[in-house]
Amino acid sequence: MIKNLLSSIPQHKKGLIFISFSALMWSSGGLFIKVLTLDAFQISFYRSLIAAITILIISKFRKTGLKFEFDFISIACSIFYSLILIFFVVATKLTTAANAIFLEFTAPIYLLLLEPIFLKTKFEKNNLIALIICFAGMSLFFFGKLDLTDIKGNLFAIGSGISFALFSLFLKWKKQIHKSESTIIYIVTGNLLVCIFCLPFIYDKLFVNSMQMSILLFMGIFQIGISYIIFNEGIKYISATESMIIAMLEAVLNPIWVFLGVGEVPTAYSMAGSVIIIIAIIWRNFFIKPVEKIRIAD
Repeated sequence: MIKNLLSSIPQHKKGLIFISFSALMWSSGGLFIKVLTLDAFQISFYRSLIAAITILIISKFRKTGLKFEFDFISIACSIFYSLILIFFVVATKLTTAANAIFLEFTAPIYLLLLEPIFLKTKFEKNNLIALIICFAGMSLFFFGKLDLTDIKGNLFAIGSGISFALFSLFLKWKKQIHKSESTIIYIVTGNLLVCIFCLPFIYDKLFVNSMQMSILLFMGIFQIGISYIIFNEGIKYISATESMIIAMLEAVLNPIWVFLGVGEVPTAYSMAGSVIIIIAIIWRNFFIKPVEKIRIAD
């Protein structure tokens, strides 16, 4: 029944629905990270372990072949994906959810600078303008009443954004050089790397209670595992630019869930910086020429 319903939906609209649903699932992460009394390494370990198992089981059920590769680019993809997850959880524990998510979403701006260097694409004047606007917005996150913990959190969030950009860069590089289309394997290996990295920090704190485990199960199965599989399906039907803009629903919804759940309010400077970052990214994406959009989608 569900399969028949999905087949009746136009492909482009299907892609928009899939990406929107994925962003909705991702946006719940900030609230659950705040609610859980576990430390960042405990959350990262269990969430990633459950996500990896979930993706492997679903891939086996769907008879999707997962081929592990050990070349430099494949390893880089997995490492930077694992850093995205770890840095974001640490950042959300140390600073506000709004700061963590919006500083992570500066990734597209770094790509504007990195792609011409590594992939030999053309660097345009619009890219420089977008970079300046975005970094101006980022600077506002370090104004106002900040203590050392907030500053550390903001730096980890920026690290998550840089890792996100490098993951995307190496993923695109992999597709260009090796003609690889499946990205699921890098999510599996990335999550397993998170577990390996976090284990030394939590080997004596592996016990969690039933309430904590139920939240971790939701995060691993739905917030990371199933949501990424759905995203991987949805991106087949829409351009990378559209997927980037829709995925920003996560950045908008994440602080809202945290505000409703635990009453955390971002500073006025952070809110202003968030608006500037959104404007910079959307402005740059809407200024891409039609020919460029087709090339990116291909």
